[in-house]
Amino acid sequence: MSTVELREVKKSSRIQVSRGMRTILVGLAVLYIASALIAPTSVSRVAQMGMLPFAAALAIVGLGQTLVIQQGGIDLSVAGAVSLTVVIVTWGPDRHDNRLIPAVLAAFAAAIITGIVNGILVTRTKLNSIVATLGTNALLYGVMIGLSGGSPRRTTERLANFTNNKIFGLPHSIWIGFIVTIIVTILLKRTVLGRRFEAVGANPRAARAAGLKVGRYQMSAYINAQILYCIAGVVLGGVISQPTAYQGDDYVLPSVAVVVLGGTSLLGGRGFPAASAVAALFLKQLDMFVLSLGVPYGVRTIVISITLMMGIAIYAVNWTSIRQKLMRPSAKITLNPSSA
Repeated sequence: MSTVELREVKKSSRIQVSRGMRTILVGLAVLYIASALIAPTSVSRVAQMGMLPFAAALAIVGLGQTLVIQQGGIDLSVAGAVSLTVVIVTWGPDRHDNRLIPAVLAAFAAAIITGIVNGILVTRTKLNSIVATLGTNALLYGVMIGLSGGSPRRTTERLANFTNNKIFGLPHSIWIGFIVTIIVTILLKRTVLGRRFEAVGANPRAARAAGLKVGRYQMSAYINAQILYCIAGVVLGGVISQPTAYQGDDYVLPSVAVVVLGGTSLLGGRGFPAASAVAALFLKQLDMFVLSLGVPYGVRTIVISITLMMGIAIYAVNWTSIRQKLMRPSAKITLNPSSA
């Protein structure tokens, strides 16, 4: 591993206010100010209490996507994973509270199996992560349709109470998102396994030469990502009284967008899960802002896509180099007269 890569991994191994965190916090502040001035209803208490549980679910999904992207991949099985979890925790109990826990355990078992399948396809058969997870996503949808027939069913009262009951004025769903973010951040930034995980993502060849089990760490990314998608699915299954069988469809593009906006490198290695979680709040508030303006759904999707492209531009373009190149001609003009 090169000196530069070692320095980057060492920097990212500490809990710090990264460039991505600073950028997304500034963007979030500007967005809330604009929302208050242009669309005040989008920042009302009712609107925020309705939006924050979905922001928490997106944050959890974004954390899973962050782990995969840190290993140089992209997980497109998000939609199928979330949808299957929602179906299992609502169709399995069939509004019977005593069946909820077995259904939740079944959902987590399905998530672990899915993560293992994705991990094997990527690490053992060397399939491209996009191709592998896209195929897995189709399989998950097949299982989901086979279980539910594509028809919605109401959630159980027990799950609804678990996610919607409040502590200190905030629903449990928001606290779940907050706690999961803290746990993932600490595991990545403050443990030996987390530092090794980022080292493998930064340079798999060097990590393998150093004796690290590269395939094991890469597979763990896909397994843990599925577990996080499952947690998000359970949250959605409780927050929405009658979720659809395709509840995860809206989380594929946003899951990648929050990772990019949070400053995690698409090349792997460095990752900032806390910034990804804040970016989830940014995207959901942006969606609420656009929705308050009465904009059609198609335009809202375009806005998210443009936001994703802007995020890529902010972190991918070397703005310092561009600024230096732009300043060089003026520097020559001021120096030439004095030298004469």
